[in-house]
Amino acid sequence: MIQHEFAMTACIVAMLTTPPAHAQLERVRVADDQRGFVLTPSGKAFVPHGFNYDHDEKGRLIEDYWDAEWAKVVEDFHEMRDLGANVARIHLQFGRFMKGPETPNDQALDRLGKLLELAAGDSLHVDLTGLGCYHKADVPPWYDSLDEKQRWAAQAVFWRAVAERAACSPAVFCYDLMNEPVVPGGRREGRDWLGGAFGGKHFVQFLSLDQADRPRHEVAEAWVKTLVAAIREKDQRALITVGLVDWSLDRPGKLYSGTPPETLAKQLDFLCVHLYPAPQKLNEEMETLKAFAVGKPVVIEETFPLKCGIADFGRFVERSRTFAAGWVGFYWGKTPEECRKGGTIADAMMLGWLDFFQKTKW
Repeated sequence: MIQHEFAMTACIVAMLTTPPAHAQLERVRVADDQRGFVLTPSGKAFVPHGFNYDHDEKGRLIEDYWDAEWAKVVEDFHEMRDLGANVARIHLQFGRFMKGPETPNDQALDRLGKLLELAAGDSLHVDLTGLGCYHKADVPPWYDSLDEKQRWAAQAVFWRAVAERAACSPAVFCYDLMNEPVVPGGRREGRDWLGGAFGGKHFVQFLSLDQADRPRHEVAEAWVKTLVAAIREKDQRALITVGLVDWSLDRPGKLYSGTPPETLAKQLDFLCVHLYPAPQKLNEEMETLKAFAVGKPVVIEETFPLKCGIADFGRFVERSRTFAAGWVGFYWGKTPEECRKGGTIADAMMLGWLDFFQKTKW
């Protein structure tokens, strides 16, 4: 209680010194019908749509350049705003925010605070996705050496510190506990906490190395409870979710992550799923999305016309409206005009997506 009162006092002081333009940004909450979101205090409907700002056009994570090239971050946020986004998903690496198991990096937290001020000024709500280990070189050796209990405790310290720094900002849409967590079955040999690399980055992380006769979903639920409790010590208002793979459903003969949405939804404010549609699998993808609709809003937190053309992607978006309350694609710092001049296949794909994004009534 005392900690909460101190946090509220700090927020009041911050609000008194916040520029008026920033103060106009409303917070987001889950709608009363539990199907979508509204702004508070106005009650106006809020449909999350925007971009994963996970790396720039050079493949660098935001923490690789947000100190030396802050002007670039400012420019990119302005561009996302001008494209019509209301959400930017930011990925924070654990190793950049923690100096030790119990010691947050204050310099990184200060930069995060500045980022939230930037977002508020651009009327962007931020999906703060944490505990990233995307670049293996940025993972501290001491972190890999921790056992499961110690690792979860260090992750709680991370989230407690981030939530304390972010609690006063109306720009926080949500805290996403981790990108694509997985509870493996049995015992993993070799003590590697990361899934395989894709494009030089590790997007999947394991929550345990030894199932130890525990049901996989119970491990996932215990982990979520641990981190939600840490966040709520410092921030009682912002929403909490986790970015789940589409193979989070326990289906016979199918790959399974051990993170079922119906179990984790009990601990979370809303659910996120990552879906990249393929034309021949559209019906299957709608069934997956339907399975995530378990009484809480569902946001498609990662999507992109990676496996299909724009026409098929448009059909996916339209059909997904039955179950989804929000859509988040990608932006890597190249405007449509720059993509047109680029001439590469990647530029053409991004141009098609950005054109679709601007024309769609989300």
